[in-house]
Amino acid sequence: MCRQVFGFRLAMIALASPAALLNAAPGLGARLVAAAVLVTFMGSYVLFRDWERFGPLLLRHPTLLAADTLFGALLLISAGPDTTLAYVSVCTPLLAGLVYGWRGAGCFASLQGLILVTVYASSKDLHPTVAEALLLPGLCVVTGAMGVTLRNLLLRFGAATQALTSVQARLAATEAVATERTRLAREMHDSVAKTLHGVALAAEGLASSAAAANTDPTLLKNQADLVARSARRAAAESRELLADLRRQATPDHPTDVMAELAARTTDFSTRTNIPAMYHPTGDHKTTLPPLPPTVTRNLLTIATEAMENAHRHASPTQVDVSAGVHGDLLRITVYDDGRGLPENTTLEQLGRAGHFGLVGMVERAASVGARIRIGRGDHPKGTEVRLELPLATIREEAA
Repeated sequence: MCRQVFGFRLAMIALASPAALLNAAPGLGARLVAAAVLVTFMGSYVLFRDWERFGPLLLRHPTLLAADTLFGALLLISAGPDTTLAYVSVCTPLLAGLVYGWRGAGCFASLQGLILVTVYASSKDLHPTVAEALLLPGLCVVTGAMGVTLRNLLLRFGAATQALTSVQARLAATEAVATERTRLAREMHDSVAKTLHGVALAAEGLASSAAAANTDPTLLKNQADLVARSARRAAAESRELLADLRRQATPDHPTDVMAELAARTTDFSTRTNIPAMYHPTGDHKTTLPPLPPTVTRNLLTIATEAMENAHRHASPTQVDVSAGVHGDLLRITVYDDGRGLPENTTLEQLGRAGHFGLVGMVERAASVGARIRIGRGDHPKGTEVRLELPLATIREEAA
């Protein structure tokens, strides 16, 4: 705002300077007016061009504005109050109100009003009425009050903006914490929680076998080995989760999604004794671009979770896993011929019931920009989890 006022003053001084120089008395008077033109013009130009640098100097030293007012008075006396310099004199209280507040506006409005009254009184060519003589001094008072009002509005706006920024920062921090908590809960559910559940089941089986009469020692040994393997697996998953929290994944060693998905399908079939087959689909001539490690990890976790859900809840006789590039999409499908989802099942209902597997799958898909559909698909029964990732997004990130 102050910069705009100085720009206006600069234009008014440039328009009135020729009249002030022509009306100045020869000799010392002309030199004084020329000096006043130079000082006021350059002062307004410097503050208009670089207010951020010189504005604080004006804030700390009100005497600079007072000196500028006196030089402007010299020009006003030479050019006359009927020139554009009258607008420069009105701008001075406005600046004082913007910069110094009520006290500054009052002081400079009084000073400028006194200068204007003196100019009218000493002018021989002008014969204004009392109302005309008091018009400009009255405008000085009005512009001073306007400057103070604008100052208060700007200060309040700045305070409101700062408060809004603070609130936005707190909301962003809260959202980041909530997002991280959701991610941790999802990671815990998809890894350690499942393994610990298996440890508990294996331990219960071991306890039942140990309490039974004539228990085969070989059976006890096998069940104890199962408990130990499951516990070691839970410990390894915990270490992997903690390590993932401490580091960011790097694309130095990208994982082949197809090969890893085939390996996980084979491992699932071996552990659960459920026939599970993996087969590639799509255009075999299209090369899958390297995927970021975060995207790869989430895709594989979703597919693994779909197989584990089928094993725990659907009682399937077989599981089919497929993956391939279809046009500009990477499509991964996991289908089981089990019981399928109950009718009208929603994610909100599953979350309230404590079943976070499907909820986590949807959240993971959304986090990497993929689309996921969970239902029967084109099959008469069972459940199909179809995941589609636009490869254009991956290519844009790589570029």
